[in-house]
Amino acid sequence: MNLDALLAINHLFNLFAPAFFMALMMVVSGHLFYRNLARSIGWLLPFAINFAVGCVVIVAGLWFFGNDGKMLTYAALALACATSQWLHLRGWRG
Repeated sequence: MNLDALLAINHLFNLFAPAFFMALMMVVSGHLFYRNLARSIGWLLPFAINFAVGCVVIVAGLWFFGNDGKMLTYAALALACATSQWLHLRGWRG
């Protein structure tokens, strides 16, 4: 299958879109539930960390299953991003 450049970019955007939106929702949720702590940390660094963690999980799911879009990969994405956000906000402190 021969892909031109725009189609290849479209495939990459669609591959990493769940990681992007999960990272965005984690940061927004952090600002809703941990208002003072999240405000002091900011939003760009947690977003970038969660997005990078999500991309790693998506690529690992693609490698492990041989195709993307498996529900187990999305569950791992949610768990990994939630754990990353919890660690970043030091959620164990309450």
